[in-house]
Amino acid sequence: MKLIFKTLALVSCIGVSACDVDQTKKGEMPDVDVTANGGQLPEYDVDAPEVKVGTENKTVQVPTVEVESAKDDSKE
Repeated sequence: MKLIFKTLALVSCIGVSACDVDQTKKGEMPDVDVTANGGQLPEYDVDAPEVKVGTENKTVQVPTVEVESAKDDSKE
């Protein structure tokens, strides 16, 4: 369980470190009474890196392999 948590934390850190995050608006706590009035969530401008994904056809040389089965002397 600890390994999973550490792995998730590491992946999260790597993912966040690849983005440029600038806070564009400060957060504000709401006035608390019987009903929540006001309040505001912070806003962020995130510039994530551009990732291009595609496919490419390639020709790969595969060696020819000959296989000889072992002789079974017990049948003779």
